[in-house]
Amino acid sequence: MSHRTVTPQLRRELGVLGATMMGLGSIIGTGVFVSIGIAAGIAGPGVIVALALAAFVATCNGLNSAQLAANHAVSGGTYEYGYKYLNPWLGFTAGWMFLLAKTASAATAALGFASYLLSTTNFIGSGFFVPTALIAVAILTGIVLSGLRRSNLINIIIVSVTLLSLCFFVVVCLPSAIANSAENLTPFFTGNTASVLQATALMFVAYTGYGRIATMGEEAKEPRKTIPRAMVVTLLLTMLLYMAVGVVGIGAVGTDVLGKVTQQTQAAPLEVAVRNVIGSSAGVVLAIGAMTAMLGVLLNLILGLSRMVLAMARRRDLPGFLARLKNSTTPVLAVLVVGIAIALLVLIGNVKTTWSFSAFNVLIYYSITNLAALQLPNHERLYPKWLAWAGLASCAFLAFWVEQQIWLVGLALIVVGLIWRTLVQLLTKN
Repeated sequence: MSHRTVTPQLRRELGVLGATMMGLGSIIGTGVFVSIGIAAGIAGPGVIVALALAAFVATCNGLNSAQLAANHAVSGGTYEYGYKYLNPWLGFTAGWMFLLAKTASAATAALGFASYLLSTTNFIGSGFFVPTALIAVAILTGIVLSGLRRSNLINIIIVSVTLLSLCFFVVVCLPSAIANSAENLTPFFTGNTASVLQATALMFVAYTGYGRIATMGEEAKEPRKTIPRAMVVTLLLTMLLYMAVGVVGIGAVGTDVLGKVTQQTQAAPLEVAVRNVIGSSAGVVLAIGAMTAMLGVLLNLILGLSRMVLAMARRRDLPGFLARLKNSTTPVLAVLVVGIAIALLVLIGNVKTTWSFSAFNVLIYYSITNLAALQLPNHERLYPKWLAWAGLASCAFLAFWVEQQIWLVGLALIVVGLIWRTLVQLLTKN
């Protein structure tokens, strides 16, 4: 379309380190601090297998996202790849799924931050839960509006604090894990295959922050080199960290403790694990790490969602005024719309439900990613074609292992999105 040739482009500011830290900031949050507990309650010690399976699926998806982004480095991720390599309807569906899934994830992260903060300060049950989450959304939306450079610096600080707290968790719980692993890791499979697959679908979401690297491809220096390198480094670090936290946590306190925590009003499984092992003061250290992690996830989701809104507005799949840029760095109106949408979901969101909802939508999103990767010409391909087939099959299969009502609602919302696009197309022609 002619209007795309004159659209202002975002400035390329991210190198490998910055892109990697963006990926880590998006990944290490709700997944490691909350969803390991949810998955442990479903699959027992078999959650360790779920972590490994989810890591494999994430690796396939990450590498396919990387090669797509390296060859088509614009904001929008699979939304843009769908348009370029598939067709407009699948492209739109990818963008729509991304907005639904990640807005819910951002609301979950904000609520998770509020939960940890109020629990640590003994203000739990004070009625400040939702207002605290809303304040977090407002502050981080303001940070993103101030420009990527400042957002990236704050993200690096957040990730550093989070990584230190998780390393602390592994170190202090390791002796207890060694002493109690025989008891806590047996029987290894306490449920059935279905429970492991459901846990895998939920844990997959915990890895999916690497997509922020792809959606910010327009802002990466030398994207064909930077994006794949950052993606691989991010995935390797995340897999090592998740496996260490999962094995040590379950070995130290067992899945009875981790799994039951998520049924309480406040879900803080790692904090409870540390408190059980060495006392409440260590729990505060974990809570600080959890809070910074949730803020990191929220920050990066606001960034990623605003770039998706920007991409969709450029194609007029969303109102065109959302594509306006301030000084070629910040899509102000897109960021504001994203912040408002997250705030609205904070008012009504349920943590467990929104996490499962994110799982279904993200799996559909990455199914389209892998389908687009299959269409890459040989001269653009960086990785073997079987990775795309493996990613596509895994995502399409796992999507329907979340609760039935979740994927039924997800399918209904896909239809709603397609109806919206049909109406827009008809109005545009008239």
